[in-house]
Amino acid sequence: MHPNELTVTVDVVRALVAEQFPEWAELPVRAVVSDGTVNALFRIGDRLGARFPLEPGEVDRTLRWLEAEAEAARELAGRTRFPTPEPVALGRPGHGYPLPWSVQTWIPGTVASEADPSGSVAFAEDLADFVAGVRAIDTRGRTFGGSGRGGALTSHDGWMETCFSRSEELLDVPELRRMWAALRITPRPDPTDVMNHGDLIPGNVLVTAGRLAGVIDVGGFGPADPALDLVAAWQLLDTGPRQVFRDRLGCDDEEWERGKAWAFVQSMGVVWYYVESNPGMAAFGRRSLERLVLDHLSGRTGGIGR
Repeated sequence: MHPNELTVTVDVVRALVAEQFPEWAELPVRAVVSDGTVNALFRIGDRLGARFPLEPGEVDRTLRWLEAEAEAARELAGRTRFPTPEPVALGRPGHGYPLPWSVQTWIPGTVASEADPSGSVAFAEDLADFVAGVRAIDTRGRTFGGSGRGGALTSHDGWMETCFSRSEELLDVPELRRMWAALRITPRPDPTDVMNHGDLIPGNVLVTAGRLAGVIDVGGFGPADPALDLVAAWQLLDTGPRQVFRDRLGCDDEEWERGKAWAFVQSMGVVWYYVESNPGMAAFGRRSLERLVLDHLSGRTGGIGR
């Protein structure tokens, strides 16, 4: 999925666990099939999950990233009524794997990209309750300070131009350009940031019996535009449940449009980038864009693919 992507095998993981965490040496190690793009995932026994960064990088920088991810996970754990992973340990490079890696508690459930709860009103209510619970966590005076999604929409103009130029043969780019021109200037009258999960895509949301069972990949938890987690409305929900989600959160028109804009930024990026390397992610982006276009253009029909 990425240039020079690292390869991680069960044998390597088993050797690292036995060497660095001998108390787990007898537990079975199993690879987890995932559409995820950042980490290779493995289960250690029934209660632990190991995450191995896939992109090459500097050891110290990767360690800082994993430490920040663990701190975010600790802050979020137990703060909503839905389970989220808790940090357990950090591993060192070894046995041919060149970077630090992490171990977290394993949250049971089926990812929403497989379970597809998009038509469930009960799931939409659960999802809104999770977002509300995260928003209620004290920012402790922190504000958005990153370069990713969650700050000013217009700061993404350059990235969107890249996405449009790379998508000419994949999507109806003129229509999408018009949509972005409107979304990028959506007002934000109240500049106050709130806490957000930051990446509520189907692969990070777990489902059991049609209900929200937990949320994973919490390293992006932090302060941002309150509309950031509204991306879930178009990335996870069909029209009826989407309205339930909005009503339960009490979103006004401007906040809702900004949520649409953040979902648009994310979805545009994954279609062209993963069209060959990760078809599941590319399909997720297309489906989200279909929902966004139909919602935004109220009444127009048809798809966005070429």
